[in-house]
Amino acid sequence: MKRTLTRAVLAAVVAASPSLVLAADAAWQRQASGADAELRGLSVVSDKVAWASGAKGTVLRTVDGERWTRLSVPDAEAYDFRDIEAFDANTAIIMGAGPGAASRMYRTRDGGASWQLLVVNKEPEGFWDAIAFWDAKNGIVFGDPVRGAFQVLLTRDGGDSWQLVEDPKGLAALPQEGAFAASGTCLSVAGSSDAWFVTGGAAQARAFRSKDRGRSWQASALPIPAAAATKGAFSVGFNGAGRGLVAGGDYKETALDTMNGAASTDGGGAWAPAPILPAGFMSAVVPVPGAGDTFVAVGLAGSGVTRDGGKSWTTLDKETRLNAVGFAASGAGWAVGPKGLIVKYAGIPLK
Repeated sequence: MKRTLTRAVLAAVVAASPSLVLAADAAWQRQASGADAELRGLSVVSDKVAWASGAKGTVLRTVDGERWTRLSVPDAEAYDFRDIEAFDANTAIIMGAGPGAASRMYRTRDGGASWQLLVVNKEPEGFWDAIAFWDAKNGIVFGDPVRGAFQVLLTRDGGDSWQLVEDPKGLAALPQEGAFAASGTCLSVAGSSDAWFVTGGAAQARAFRSKDRGRSWQASALPIPAAAATKGAFSVGFNGAGRGLVAGGDYKETALDTMNGAASTDGGGAWAPAPILPAGFMSAVVPVPGAGDTFVAVGLAGSGVTRDGGKSWTTLDKETRLNAVGFAASGAGWAVGPKGLIVKYAGIPLK
């Protein structure tokens, strides 16, 4: 049957069932999350399985791509789970962000029925920002500077143990430099050994790159304005073929039309200005797996897509405020945002 809903009728449908759809031509379809906390962590496993996390100890999971279930982490209501790394429908690691011991990780291997505390940040000045894994065994956690150098820890056993990286020169921080735990994507990995993280707050925004699975690092300047605690680079993503994008801006000035993106074609050695649409603050940019140079960016300014590695952008949405986004190899994708918002990608095909 042909779709004959007028916009007036559609508006009535949305008002009656806000979890059904946002609009006839919307890029994002709202899904009921059962949560009201700020969501910033997202890990998409497949077209059916995805995990999300956020403030107030919130952890959510879908195993059918549509319905989300809230999972209970004992005695964790006070923690802000800014990032999550999922491996399948049963196994995931969540990372709390915050000063000192508030930065911690838990793991479940039974779909959230039980959780194991893996590690707690022993540095009172520490503040973890994001985690990432190359595979089920090898992972990395990254945090703000401690004694003048960014904190990086590595695991080779799936999170059972973590070792601090000693690279005081490569990880040396500028005055006032830090990272933004806004989306779990200020740190990213690709291939079997490449890793990147991005920063702001200092006189200039920077991108750090490791080619040896996080053991040594080299920094490059980014053409994104910083020089304030709310400004800089917030997210970095690479497509596995040497092309990468950075997104950022000023999270206090969400509609400020300033340089909010940068692009690299050499694996992160050099960066050129690459403005993202819609203009304004963008908190996350990720590649769409298996879709070449296609990336999707989201933020408080809206969302956009590029199919040519950042040379040109198409605005997807200017109304839906989002924090994080992720896609599966199938092309299925989700995004999360304020007040428990979860949306599934329903726009133009990306693969």
